[in-house]
Amino acid sequence: MEGKAKILIVDDDADFIESTRIILEAKPYDVIIANQGDEGLQKARDENPDLIILDVIMPVKDGFTAAEQLKKDPKLSKIPVIMLTAFSAKGGETSIPRSRGYTLDTEDYLEKPVQPQNLLVAVEKALGRTSS
Repeated sequence: MEGKAKILIVDDDADFIESTRIILEAKPYDVIIANQGDEGLQKARDENPDLIILDVIMPVKDGFTAAEQLKKDPKLSKIPVIMLTAFSAKGGETSIPRSRGYTLDTEDYLEKPVQPQNLLVAVEKALGRTSS
């Protein structure tokens, strides 16, 4: 893969988005932002990113639903998806069953807060790059 990889972050947490954008752009990756699932699906169709980092717990459309729709869309189904969740911290605050994540065909599953190095390793792995 030549040039910068394009990464779409779909998350409703502005602080997380900003810190993750800084980490990824330093590598350098091109970063696109969406604040909820429907917007994420639309941006995925418009921008055709190389990777999608998708939060599970979001209003309107949760990450599991968005991931299912991505994987059903022939134009988007080949894009690797890394699911992010704060279930250990917020598990009691959501009605989303954790077990839904185990049936999804996603490339990786990271627990928030994620360490920058762990995020970069997961991103490189999902993009088919090896960490040097």
